[in-house]
Formats: sequence, structure tokens, C-alpha cells
Amino acid sequence: MTKYLINRLLRGLLSIVIVVAIVMLLIYTFMDRSLIFANDTTYQKQKSNNKEVYKMQTFEKYGYVDYIPYTDYLKELLSSGEITEEIYNAVATIGNAKDGSKDSEKTSEYIQRFTEKYENNGYNVVRLGADLKPGTQKPKEGGQPRLYAYRDIPLFSRLWSYLSSIVKIDNIHYVKEDIENRGISFTFFDPVYGGEKFSPAIIGNGTQYKYLLYFDDSFPYLHQNLIRISLGTSYSVNQGNDVFNTMTESQGKFKTSLVHYPSGLVSESADDLHSARYLAGSLENGTVVVQSSFVDDYTIISTRKGGLSKIGYSFVIGLISVILAYLLAIPLGTWMALKKGKLVDKLGTIYIIFIIAVPSLAYIFLFRAIGTSFGLPSRFNVDDVGNFTMYILPIISLALPSVASLMKWLRRYMIDQMNSDYVKFARSGGLSEGEIFRKHILKNAIIPIVHGIPGAILGALVGAIITERVYVVPGAGNLLTEAINKYDNGVIVGVTLFYALLSVISIILGDLLMSLIDPRISFATKNER
Repeated sequence: MTKYLINRLLRGLLSIVIVVAIVMLLIYTFMDRSLIFANDTTYQKQKSNNKEVYKMQTFEKYGYVDYIPYTDYLKELLSSGEITEEIYNAVATIGNAKDGSKDSEKTSEYIQRFTEKYENNGYNVVRLGADLKPGTQKPKEGGQPRLYAYRDIPLFSRLWSYLSSIVKIDNIHYVKEDIENRGISFTFFDPVYGGEKFSPAIIGNGTQYKYLLYFDDSFPYLHQNLIRISLGTSYSVNQGNDVFNTMTESQGKFKTSLVHYPSGLVSESADDLHSARYLAGSLENGTVVVQSSFVDDYTIISTRKGGLSKIGYSFVIGLISVILAYLLAIPLGTWMALKKGKLVDKLGTIYIIFIIAVPSLAYIFLFRAIGTSFGLPSRFNVDDVGNFTMYILPIISLALPSVASLMKWLRRYMIDQMNSDYVKFARSGGLSEGEIFRKHILKNAIIPIVHGIPGAILGALVGAIITERVYVVPGAGNLLTEAINKYDNGVIVGVTLFYALLSVISIILGDLLMSLIDPRISFATKNER
């Protein structure tokens, strides 16, 4: 069994890497990268050379290219001590002419060095001459001369960079600036609660997150920021946020409580001080509110909200629908098999054909229309946390199609088993129909059904695209389609990785569950038995 699990896991991880590589290849190679500017109002406002520079900066942000402006090259030389501030100021401004004929001798020297360095490393060096006003030597708005180098990021470099940064472990050397008392401390009385409530916490100084481990009053009560999952940055769906945070952050109305700020200020607020992150210079350059609330640069905080996360809503609705589907489908499918050809079987078959024949969008709208006639809400309201009736119609819309599918396959498997030779031998041996059914037919027929249970449960984390759109559920189901429509490459890759990982785990758990249900199935090698 151990050897099987290791091999299965390794093959699964390899499959995930291949899937992510294919998605990256499709996004960054075969899709027209200029489409990312379709709804970019900032791009439309750019003029002349500034438009080209903005384009390159955006391509770099979205992960298409490695972009190096000439001034960044000079700053690198300045920080390394190769040039002085005086030389930097003298050569940073380039001439208006595209061919460099207007450059000073010193500027030409450094432009030549810049060009040689990056061309030798496979970059394309681009120089944009000044876009001048007619009859003058003054550039138009946004028409200043530009010099930069760029190259497309190779697929394998992009893939390695992405996969190697998925898991991030916080440490006291994250902060590069000189700070006092760099290290980790432990307390039994969390300052967030005024130091009066017994609440153990591990606090870092020099780390990215101030709180590395802490307790609070929300499930699962013990939380940590020491190990973080990063699936990539979102640039349009949830601008600036990590994809993992986009899926797991709470939603809805702000949830306020009495907050004890580090400065001693006590206020009713939705600020979550346990999420405090470091931002260099934020206290000194911050607003009056920041300066009156904090004593160091751990000022970047999230807010508490009363609703669930995107994954949370999808999982609750999906899990309940899965449980409901199995509770209904197993007895109904069994009944249809036992009453083959009779009224119950015919009615069940009509329902199965209806679900298969009618497009899913049509019967979801049908269920919604029927539900609203009984006063059930047809739209999900993330701010109305206590209204559990809004879950009913999405759950029904998800469960009933699954019921039909499970009924169909369970009926088929049971009828196949009822016609098997071992059933005939069991009857000739004097076993009752009830014993034959319980000990043989149902047990064998349910094995293929059991294999799909882990996939159905974990699949609830993914959400249901159509159902969530119809009922306006703020779940994870719509995340991938929204990212594709907005050309948010970070979200597309991150969600794909998440889906692929769930699929691998589902298959492994399904195999293990089958081996537990049926002792004839074993994944152990001869040496392990």
C-alpha cells in the first residue's frame, strides 16, 4: 500500500506540473497578449512613447516579459558603487534622436554598455526617439525619449519560478531594513485582546507577518501565518491580492469588535490585527490614523467580515448537495433495481431521462421558478448571513441532477449483479433474498459509486459555475470564468493548479475507499502482504 501511495502521489504531482505547464503555454504563447488591454482605461489614456512603456510594464506585471529600463540599469550601477551620483545624473537623460546622434559622449558610452550587456543575454533593446511638437525641440505629452530592454520569459523558467514560490515560510530576515529586537517572542496574553485574556500567540519581529501563530474566536480557532500558500497574484479579478487569499478571505459586512491597537488606542473596529504585515516606511509616511494606531511598520492589515469565503460558500452548498444526493439516490436506485420494469422503475427512468435531456440551465431556472413560488429567495445575499433559506434552491439545483446520475448507475450495477452466477449459487445454497441483497448484490454494486465520493466532496470546493451564476452565489465556481474573461493570468494558473491538485487527491482517496469497502481490492505489493 505504501509503495502504491508513493507512486500514485508522484505520478499525480507530475500530472499537475504538466497541466500547469500546458495552461501557461496556452496563455503566454498562443493567446494574443494585447487582449489584456481591452478593458484597461489607463492604457487608453497613455500617449505617444508613454503608451509603449506602459505596455511593457504591464506585460512584465502579467508575467509575459522581463523588462529592464535604462534608468534601472543605472540605479543598479549606482547601488553597487560602480558609478557616482554625479555620473548617474549626467547620463540618465538620453537625447531626443532615435539614432543617438543627440547623446553626449558619456551618455553614449553607458548606452553602449547597456545595449551590449542585455543583447548578449538574449534581450531586445528598444530605443524610442522623442515625439516632438511640430516646429519645436520639445517633446509632446508622453513623448520623452525612452530606452529599455526586454525578453520573453521562457516557459520552463516561468514554470520553475511559479512552482518554487507556492509555499513560503516566514522568517525573521524578511525585513531588510535595520530594526530593533529582531526575533520571535511568545506570550500567553495576546496584546490584541489588551493583554488581559489568556490567548497564547507567537509574535515575530523582522518577519513579514507580525503574528506567526495565534488563537481567536473564529473556526478553527488556531491560526498561523508562518507557512503561506501563494498561487500567484491577481491583477483584475481581485487586484493586487494573491489567488489563494482571493478564494479564502471572508466576504460580506464588516464584523466589528473591540480592538486594542499597539499604540494603546482602543476602538470598536473591523481591523484584524492578527493579519498585520510589514511595509517599510509606512508608519513614518502614513496617515494620522495609522500614526495614532501603530508603533512600528506592521501596518498592513485585513478586515474582519461576517460572511464565508468564496470556497466556503461553494463548499457548504456543494457538501450538503452531495450528502442529499447520496441519501436520496442510493435507496431510490436500489428500489428501481428491485422493482425492475414496474411503476417505480418507470417513474425513476422518466426523471433520469428528463435530467439528461433538458439542458442544465433550463432545469435550474425551472427549480428556481418553482422555489420562488413557495417564497424561497432566488438570489444569494452575502450580507444576510443568518438567512439560511437562501441556501435551499442552490442546494436543490445541485443535488437533483446528481441524484439522477447516481440512480442510473446504481440501478445498472445492481441489475448486473442480480444476473451474476454467484447470486444464482447463493439462491441454490438456501440464502434468503434479503441476505443475498445485503451481503452480495448491494455490496458489490456500490463499489463504483463509493469511488466517486471523495471527488464529489472535494469537488464542492471548486463550486458550480452555472448554479452560482443563476443564484448569484459569491462562490469559487465563477472565479475561473471571470479570470478568463478579464485575462487575469495569475488567477487562471492558480485556480488550474488548485483544480488539478483536488483531482489527484480525489482519485487517491477514491482508491483507498474502495479498498476499505471491498477486501478483494488491494494495492499492496507481494512484499507488503
